[in-house]
Amino acid sequence: MDNETVVKVPRKKFNSAYIKRHYQLYLLLLLPLIYLIIFKYLPMWYVLIAFKKYSIVQSITEMPWAKNHGFEYFIKAFKNRDFLRALRNTVKLNLLDLLFGFPVPIIFALILNELRLKKFKKVVQTITYMPHFLSWVIIYGLALQLFAPSTGFVNLLLGKMGLEAIPFLNDANTWVKTYIGLGIWQSFGWNSIIYLAAMAGISPELYEAASVDGAGRFQKMWHITLPGIKPTIVVLLIMALGNVIGSGFDRPFALQNKLVMENAEVIATFVYKIGIKGLQFSLTTAVGLFQSIINVFFLLGANWLSRRLGERGIW
Repeated sequence: MDNETVVKVPRKKFNSAYIKRHYQLYLLLLLPLIYLIIFKYLPMWYVLIAFKKYSIVQSITEMPWAKNHGFEYFIKAFKNRDFLRALRNTVKLNLLDLLFGFPVPIIFALILNELRLKKFKKVVQTITYMPHFLSWVIIYGLALQLFAPSTGFVNLLLGKMGLEAIPFLNDANTWVKTYIGLGIWQSFGWNSIIYLAAMAGISPELYEAASVDGAGRFQKMWHITLPGIKPTIVVLLIMALGNVIGSGFDRPFALQNKLVMENAEVIATFVYKIGIKGLQFSLTTAVGLFQSIINVFFLLGANWLSRRLGERGIW
């Protein structure tokens, strides 16, 4: 060992040699990079619309700056009762989704992982994955057939049992429960795939050693499976927390109606109605920018907290 000489290769030469050897990989990266630049980064230039008075006949550089040092539309947004209501509903619905919807795929994956009949397991997986591929328009049609006040199957059944009909889609408070329930049903099977993949990476030797020690199924699940998928749970939780102020458009738009707008209007539908239909582009761009900034802060905060607690964050 003492007679061996260690040859130190300069870092620049090593990097260039590595790139030349694996240049195909870097060429493959060009397509996603070009996509990100064209469709993700270049459109960021139009964020300036939030600080300017929008005009369809002027370029973004020619548009005059808004009042109050460019923050006119941010001030207008926070004085708008409809926006404040949409903000409140967005946070409330997303937190309820997180509270009730986040644990369901974890529990389902744990139960599914314990099944020994492979054919039955595949059938269950297929059935639970299928709702993910349905659009929210179709899901609303199904919900209407099931939960309509006078013609829905569930309320007809309750009527025959001598019970009062439940206004699943017409009462603001009951609508929230229906909204959360349909969201869980639509997504829990698909979301469980990630946890099942994480469970597949746990060493079988750990389960064998636990069996030798006399551990039961629940003990193996609690002491081996859950700690094994804990990093995956933390990462997905951080990403979910980063979207507390954000929300999809199709789900609330498909399920809302005039009777439940007090709880159904969210930022996405507010932007559609005020921005696209009302042609107030500067105002809704300001709302969208505010939404994105708050989401980033939630993401950074959740990542920082997980690192402080000793868990692995996103970065």
